[in-house]
Amino acid sequence: MPEQSNDYRVVVFGAAGVGKSSLVLRFVMGTFRETYIPTIEDTYRQVISCDKNICTLQITDTTGSHQFPAMQRLSISKGHAFILVYSVISKQSMEELQPIYEQICQIKGDIQNIPIMLVGNKTDESQREVDASEGEAQAKRWKCSFMETSAKTNHNVQELFQELLNLEKRRTVSLQVDGKKSKQQKKKDKLKGKCSLM
Repeated sequence: MPEQSNDYRVVVFGAAGVGKSSLVLRFVMGTFRETYIPTIEDTYRQVISCDKNICTLQITDTTGSHQFPAMQRLSISKGHAFILVYSVISKQSMEELQPIYEQICQIKGDIQNIPIMLVGNKTDESQREVDASEGEAQAKRWKCSFMETSAKTNHNVQELFQELLNLEKRRTVSLQVDGKKSKQQKKKDKLKGKCSLM
């Protein structure tokens, strides 16, 4: 499949089981599944507005395991924006983001203009190991934005992706596409019979 210049590529990283796929599926399809199914790599597409034109938001949901370093490097080199997800019920999942963040810095060089969101997911759970203040402090150290979410209750999921697009300063990107079909209908149309080999 030839690379399209009007794609806006978002890559979602994080340890296994933090809810990366759940966040993406909640955003793209409006669904949530209770069962855990490990991901190797999935890509989802949605129509968005980009510099007043229609373009494709391409979301790459990456593996939580460290078995595929070449895929991880490729995702970083092709990505325009990054979501780094940890679970608020696992301090280790936050610590596992450090090497990923360092690799983004190494591959991208100057990350000042690259949208990066640190995301504490699973806020619906009561057994917290990571307070919001710790997430904010880490985001400050990394000079990125921070948000807490719950894919299960749909808390801040839409806001997460909109905020990520708002961070893009090189061009104007928005989830709103003027005068077109509703987003839900678009998602359904976009996903019908589409698959791509990466």
